[in-house]
Amino acid sequence: MSHTAHIRSHRKPRRSSSKLALRAGVAGGVLSTIAVAGSAGPANAEPVTETIEMPALTIDSPELADAVALSAEATQQAALALDLRTQENAAAVKAAKAAKTAKAEAERKAEAERKAEEAQEAEETARAAAEERSSRSSERTTLSAPSQGVSNASGSAATVVAFLKAQLGDAYVMGATGPNSWDCSSLVQAAFRQVGIDLPRVSQDQSVAGTQVSLGNLQVGDILYWGGAGSAYHTGVYIGDGKYLDAANPGKGVVIQELSGYPASGAVRVL
Repeated sequence: MSHTAHIRSHRKPRRSSSKLALRAGVAGGVLSTIAVAGSAGPANAEPVTETIEMPALTIDSPELADAVALSAEATQQAALALDLRTQENAAAVKAAKAAKTAKAEAERKAEAERKAEEAQEAEETARAAAEERSSRSSERTTLSAPSQGVSNASGSAATVVAFLKAQLGDAYVMGATGPNSWDCSSLVQAAFRQVGIDLPRVSQDQSVAGTQVSLGNLQVGDILYWGGAGSAYHTGVYIGDGKYLDAANPGKGVVIQELSGYPASGAVRVL
């Protein structure tokens, strides 16, 4: 019978590589100690006839498992935080690029609109200047000497002119109706009220209040207007000798001016 027959033989379950490595290391150390002790013993010592099975060593302690779990969780959280920061940085860079592109596009559009507006304003100014020059040239060509001068004015026309001259030097104030300040149409209205003619209050209506007459056939007391008939923006009264009297503007007030310097667009006769 074998010397080891009394030791129960059995197959142990497979253990993890870490457990096996620990067991192997411990077992190797123990066996080395036994071997050294045996070599140092007496020469007549009896040989070892029995094998000893080492106790199983494990690392399944609760404290170690908790430490490993906490370390794994901390590592996972650090990885997630790093990934989140990476995503945030990428999003910030992308947003900054988009904002820069949008700003550049907005500035480009604003500049294009500004240039277009400037070009349109320049075109309108040039067209208005050309129309003004053409109008003045045409009026100067057709305007003939007036048929009646101030010295020949009589009756209602003389009364109108006398009233107008009495207001020379008064101030121009938009919406004013006298007695010391006027706008263009209120002065014309007040002058013709002196002879019993009730004119409309505004220049647009005054420009169509009587019979249209040509600028080459003006008489003292004719109402001059600037702009279209029915849409005039200014009125005055012809006083003869190529002159008219009007409440010109805030800078001039009520003055007498040369018709050739600023030709009217048309005239109406109410006397």
